[in-house]
Amino acid sequence: MDGTQAPQVIVDCTHMRRRASGIERITAELFSDQALAPLHVKGTGASHRRLSLVLHQMVGNPLLASVRRHSVWVFPGYPPSPLFALMRERSVLYVHDLFLMTRKDDLNRAAKLYMAYPFRLAVRTLRYFLVNSLTTGRQLSASVSDGATILPYRPRVTNLFRLDHRPRDGMPVDRPVIVGAMGTIEPRKNFPAAARICQALAERLSRPVELHIIGRRGWGPDYDILGGSPGVRLLGFLPDEAIHPMIEQFDLFLCTSHDEGLGLPLLEMQYAGLPILAPDADVFREVLGESGNFIDPGDAAASAAAIAGWVRTDGWFGRAAELARANLKRWNAQAAEDRAEVVALLRRLASPHAATRLEAPIYSRRSIGRSSARPREKLHRSGS
Repeated sequence: MDGTQAPQVIVDCTHMRRRASGIERITAELFSDQALAPLHVKGTGASHRRLSLVLHQMVGNPLLASVRRHSVWVFPGYPPSPLFALMRERSVLYVHDLFLMTRKDDLNRAAKLYMAYPFRLAVRTLRYFLVNSLTTGRQLSASVSDGATILPYRPRVTNLFRLDHRPRDGMPVDRPVIVGAMGTIEPRKNFPAAARICQALAERLSRPVELHIIGRRGWGPDYDILGGSPGVRLLGFLPDEAIHPMIEQFDLFLCTSHDEGLGLPLLEMQYAGLPILAPDADVFREVLGESGNFIDPGDAAASAAAIAGWVRTDGWFGRAAELARANLKRWNAQAAEDRAEVVALLRRLASPHAATRLEAPIYSRRSIGRSSARPREKLHRSGS
């Protein structure tokens, strides 16, 4: 096959077996032909069985790349085959987070064997990276090779669940306080801490508090732990249309994750005008800005005391809804700027003369600070 006839950009979609997690959604929303227009984009086929998935990712993709030599490969889901280290100038990895490197104890055996090693190798050897937040970019910059380019590609947040943005006057007195949470139930999400905070909050408010979790069962013992915890309702995985009535019952939305690269559900819940409670960490301050209410998930009593103080403050729910609306506008403006620069990067990589034109860095080097207040920041690690 003539490489010039191949698509300019090939997106690895072998992991698109379902839309039950953020990775599948990010792939569909950020790397489709429409999302990357006017580039010519083609996705690989999805693999519905584990053995087929492994063979396609580890063997099939590198073989196809060796034939389509003028195409750029983008990996928005699973890390690429180690063979793509030989094609680093036309391979782009989208990094959601670094937990495959930083939280090995939270991985099951398959993830350690099949995902952690290829991810570490890709981080050390590839040259081009896209990240879902500036926080992820700063963390990644410590591990990539000299001369690597890191560019933020934050997702635009839409009203996926068709929520009604309605300011709340407070919490109804004729039913328990309902605290919502969302995500696959596995150790990194730290849902048992959320259950402990809700129990402490019930004591503070002197009324029942329930934790309702939307998400499928993952690995580890947390699902069984939560199943035996008082006041916890495990709602399981729900299709998008079934999530709306669940969220409409939430009074608050709580995140207690040990680590996130972004935390997309926090932004999505703001379409309902919900107050968002999240750990006091860089990524959550970047995502939520002034609209966030920050807690320490490791201290249930202190977190419950802070939450109780907030909900008892006059006008707090109304202000939370106003701040949520402003935060969504801020975030989506950043996402639009990201998209334009990512399209420019992929267009240049897909050029037949990219190998010569990209010897010098595309983007100027900038320092990577801890502040998340800056509206724009390009991340580039240089050997100079």
